[in-house]
Amino acid sequence: MLKIVAITLVILIAAVLIYASTKPDTFQIQRTIRIKAPPEKIFPLIGELRAWLNWSPYEKKDPEMKRTFSGPSAGEGAMYAWDGNREIGAGSMEITQSLPPSKLVIKLDFVRPFECHNIVEFTLEPEGETTQVTWAMHGPMRFITKLVTIVFSMDKMVGKDYEAGLAALKAAAEN
Repeated sequence: MLKIVAITLVILIAAVLIYASTKPDTFQIQRTIRIKAPPEKIFPLIGELRAWLNWSPYEKKDPEMKRTFSGPSAGEGAMYAWDGNREIGAGSMEITQSLPPSKLVIKLDFVRPFECHNIVEFTLEPEGETTQVTWAMHGPMRFITKLVTIVFSMDKMVGKDYEAGLAALKAAAEN
């Protein structure tokens, strides 16, 4: 009986590992919102990293996190590093491409709770009296992340934060 349980357990573990290995090697999370404001009014709210304090959902999750800004205040080379609670972790982001008022690309590096290196992109597309703002993140998916995503949906977890952030960005830009 014990031998059957052990064999079954080994088979289940092997099946989970094999299934995880079939997941894509990269991921992408994306959310979009329409904001009743021109791109020129919205872009400074994302292109100036200190402005994120007013709308980023992560600021609300740990208002006491330690923050460091370096480089220029906006545009390529602007940097923001943080060290926060268990939910926020620690890491940094650096603007690597700034094309006002239509596109911003950020290199996002986490060191805690786990190391990862991703790219964040904001695109702003005018549509009449509104602007379509898209917040996207993509990067490699390591094997451990593939295992975690068997149980937890990264898109749902991070997507909720992006939706909250875009709603706060909309409120800030429309005021």
